[in-house]
Parts: sequence; C-alpha cells; structure tokens
Amino acid sequence: MNMIISKKHIILASLVMALCVAVYLNYRFNQTGEDLVATGTVQETKSYGEAQFVEGTATGEDAKDTEAYFAEAKLTRSRSRDDAVDAMTTMLKDSALSADEKAELTMKAADISKSIETEGKMENLIKAKGFEDCMVYYDGEKEKVDVVIKTGGLLDNEVAQIRDIVVQETGAPVENIAIVEVK
Repeated sequence: MNMIISKKHIILASLVMALCVAVYLNYRFNQTGEDLVATGTVQETKSYGEAQFVEGTATGEDAKDTEAYFAEAKLTRSRSRDDAVDAMTTMLKDSALSADEKAELTMKAADISKSIETEGKMENLIKAKGFEDCMVYYDGEKEKVDVVIKTGGLLDNEVAQIRDIVVQETGAPVENIAIVEVK
C-alpha cells in the first residue's frame, strides 16, 4: 500500500473540510426557533431601482380618523391647486406681462392640469386593484410621486403593482416613488 499523501489528497481534504464548515454555518444561521424575536420595525437599506415603502401605523382613535385624513388631504390638495390656478389667472389678466411670461404661465397652468388628471387616473387605477382608498401626489417637474395607501398591510407584489401603475402613467424613475401605508 502506498501511504504517500500527495498534493491532490491535501487539496481534496481541505475542500471537504471547507464544505463541512459551510454546511454547518448554513445550518446554524438558518435555524428557526425562539432565538429570533420579531420587532415592530424593520430597517431596510436603500435599494435603487425599487420604490420606497414607508409604513405608518395608526391604532385606536387614529384608525377611525383614517377616512377623515384622506378626505382632508384631498380637500387641502384641491384648495392649494385652486389657489395656484387663481393666482396664475390673475397674473395672466395683468397687462404688464410680456407674451413670453404669459406663455410660461399658460404652460404652468397646463402642467398643473395634467398633474391633476394624472393623479386622479393613478388613484382610480390603484383603487381598481382592490385598495380601499389612496392619495397620490405627483410633481411633474421633479418626476416625484408619493402614494398614500389605506391598507392593513402591503405585500411585495402589491407594492410592485402600485409601482408599475405609477411608472406607466408618469414615467417617473422608481427611485422617486414613495409608497406610504396608513392603517
């Protein structure tokens, strides 16, 4: 019998030992048991190419005020848009403005109108996916979209559905999309 240990035997033994250590560590770190304790918050690292998901939790009386929140937010948004349009209309009536300034104001008014239409369309499409209520804020100049969803909990596929609707309707980059959950 040849008892000489060659380099091949040493390499093979080293690889077997490394495999055993890897299997042991995998087993050790993937065990489920009472060692893991779930906490109320999860911290995620920012991943470009995905929408941001921000969770807001409402309990007790706050849960009852969710409908009031959405109604008030929509009313506030409508008032601020109406004020902006009124200010632009007043400026357009000013005879001291040049033709270029009037054209610029007209373009801004058209952008606001388009934003309002886009927000309404996205809200309707998101509600059509089965969400109870939602609110969309769209800034066309910055291509930034904030979506506030009333739900008991968002799943990854639901976040993807919302993100797809926003990207399809606005063309905004996914890193500029924030999804906020209101319970």
